[in-house]
Amino acid sequence: MNKTNLVAKQLKDFWNEFKQVKFGIAGIILLILFIILVIFESFLTPFPEASTRWRDITYWEDNPRSVPPVWINWFSQKDYTPTEYIEDLEYTEQNISGPISILNSVIEYQYDYDVPPVDLIYRGNFKGNFSLNIVLERPDGNKINLVTKSFSANTEKDFRISLINESGNNVRSFARRYVQNLPPRVNINTVLFSQTDGELFSNPTPLNGTYKLNINLMKLTEETVIEDTRLVVSGSVSGWLGTDNSKRDVWSGLLAGIKWALFIGLMTSAISVSIGVIYGVVSAYYGGIVDSIMQRIWEVFINIPLLPVLIVLSAIFSPSIWSLILMMSLFFWVGPVKTVRSMALQIKEETYVEAAKALGASHRRIIFRHMIPILIPYSFASMALSVPSAILYEATVSLLGLGDATIVTWGQILHDAMNGGAVTNGLWWWVVPPGIAIALVGMTFAFLGFAMDTILNPKLRTR
Repeated sequence: MNKTNLVAKQLKDFWNEFKQVKFGIAGIILLILFIILVIFESFLTPFPEASTRWRDITYWEDNPRSVPPVWINWFSQKDYTPTEYIEDLEYTEQNISGPISILNSVIEYQYDYDVPPVDLIYRGNFKGNFSLNIVLERPDGNKINLVTKSFSANTEKDFRISLINESGNNVRSFARRYVQNLPPRVNINTVLFSQTDGELFSNPTPLNGTYKLNINLMKLTEETVIEDTRLVVSGSVSGWLGTDNSKRDVWSGLLAGIKWALFIGLMTSAISVSIGVIYGVVSAYYGGIVDSIMQRIWEVFINIPLLPVLIVLSAIFSPSIWSLILMMSLFFWVGPVKTVRSMALQIKEETYVEAAKALGASHRRIIFRHMIPILIPYSFASMALSVPSAILYEATVSLLGLGDATIVTWGQILHDAMNGGAVTNGLWWWVVPPGIAIALVGMTFAFLGFAMDTILNPKLRTR
């Protein structure tokens, strides 16, 4: 049997044993699920640039602030308006006089909910001079002039109109037709989407039906260009996991954090376990004074309280993902040392190791060619079991605001939630999903590690 066939047979035997361990299969299923989410992240998130523009407030400004997920409509007695993006608006252009022309677009919006949207946002790009007028026609036939505004720019730039904010005075004038004494604070979006009866403010009744937004853009010069216009209905619920107080989509942040959780966990465990295995084998192989010194060094590191040291080091050095991985590896390597050392003490008494010494093989060759390869299966199990600790420590450091701010991690989402008062304000959708994600990833590698440990360690102990 050649070497390739031997490896294939060993892998097949390992898989036959592994699939008998049910929690190991559960770990593999979860791991595959996380890998799929990482691969298809750009297709699964409504905000593809979430990873790179997580802290760019302009990227999220059209979202509603601190609203729950859309699926609460399945369990709530009231229907909340979901966020909707209406793009590719079609316009009809009519020349008025000379260079002046009017672009007209009528957007029909079907409103079948109980709780109105938070805002209506009209935006686009332009260059030149133009004036904007938007009139809302309600299902009851009433028309409200929402905004009339002029824009001018010599270079291309964005324009963004919050129709709820701009239409305040006009909506109050509209409400006075039906209610003489307005309350000090008028909820503009409630008036726009409610019936005009005597309880418009005390007990508003939703006015369901088709709303029409009549948009007129008057181009004042022939050089004026208006493009990429769109309307955003900023809902009272948004996305699969709601939004935070910076209007960021929590689902997009959660997806963006998967790859960093896996990377930090796997990289830290790979480095630390590799160091620990080599350290344990060298200590056992040389024995004597070398072993004694190395074990005293190990005792010093194992007794250092890791979390306070990580917090101090993160506060001193510029936080980055690489410095965090190196700092964790600096302390995580002690984990497998004792077990590896005890295994290596048995392995070095094997006849083939004695034969290698008799043939004059170097210490380095004996350690790296004859001893460490025997411990590789245990190393994989130890790596899998180390991943949850690395992810948890990173989340803890980030929760304290000492993580790498250039990436999106679940710990940083929890840190923002803590600073934003998510718990006291009842924003559970901002806290629970990252916590569950951390637990699931940790559980995934714990399942894999325990499964491999169950299969591999008994064989090693019987050598």
